[in-house]
Amino acid sequence: MNWIEIITLRSLNENVQEEVIRELMKPVAKGDESKGLIAMRIYRNAQIDTDVSIHLQWRSIKTEQQGSSIGLRLAETLKGFGLVNHSAWVEERK
Repeated sequence: MNWIEIITLRSLNENVQEEVIRELMKPVAKGDESKGLIAMRIYRNAQIDTDVSIHLQWRSIKTEQQGSSIGLRLAETLKGFGLVNHSAWVEERK
């Protein structure tokens, strides 16, 4: 099953840069490829520079409805930078 975890940060600080987010992701993601992590991507809102969305793409037998351990740790860490929304989405197959 394919699913995606989305962690969106609305930063209260204009100094939050993509590099900071990338550095936070490095140690968190190590070793989790074996749990089905396919890709991690960072997106910035086209209109609001301080909005960042991190997408963790997974392939696993079961979806973690509350989010993966990586996603939960990352979301908790990012709360120090601003408002965080964390959700999991399952790919629809027809």
